[in-house]
Amino acid sequence: MAYLLSLETSSSVCSVALHQDQQLLSYAELQMEKSHSSHITVMVQQVLEYAGVRLEQLEAISVSGGPGSYTGLRIGSGTAKGLCFSLDKPLISVSTLASMAHQVISVTPAPERYLFCPMLDARRSEVYTCLLAHDLQERLPVEPMILEASSFAADLEKQPIIFFGSGAAKAKELLAPHPNALFLENVKPTAKAIGALAYPKWQAAQFEDMAYYEPFYLKEVYITKPSVK
Repeated sequence: MAYLLSLETSSSVCSVALHQDQQLLSYAELQMEKSHSSHITVMVQQVLEYAGVRLEQLEAISVSGGPGSYTGLRIGSGTAKGLCFSLDKPLISVSTLASMAHQVISVTPAPERYLFCPMLDARRSEVYTCLLAHDLQERLPVEPMILEASSFAADLEKQPIIFFGSGAAKAKELLAPHPNALFLENVKPTAKAIGALAYPKWQAAQFEDMAYYEPFYLKEVYITKPSVK
């Protein structure tokens, strides 16, 4: 049986989970702006101590691979790679949006009837999103999208779509009148879902090359020059 440690730092919520195979053993979550770098290692220690598991017993480290907060993803990947290098353990990356969809699919009756659209708030009317079937196969690839009233029009005519995540409120303002547009609240990225999707990757030895691994930022961080006075 494998102990897998999972880190989620792609949003304002920082979380750490420990699984034994697919069973959740312990979980820690903190929602505090700009706290990831100062708290994540403490949270790792807490979940391990709660479960009575030592770092050396871990089989792999999994991390939310993006898209999401540029700074948050850098903190998560840096922490995960540091643990992997020091412990000589493999690194597993899991799509942030797929992990959000997994949460919804797992509690949706007859999920094959729907498409699933996770959304992360970006800037103004923009979201990071994709469109997934119940088996997590992509119908639309991950992309930054400027939402309009016509967004997802063709797919909404074919079957119901469940929208969720921090960007779904923007979509609801535009798409709610359509009878096939359904919306869920309070769905956020969590290390629990990262760990659940990491286990089959561990079984298949789908590991990252740590020398070259970078999160899927989707868009580079915005940098502006200070004004000269």
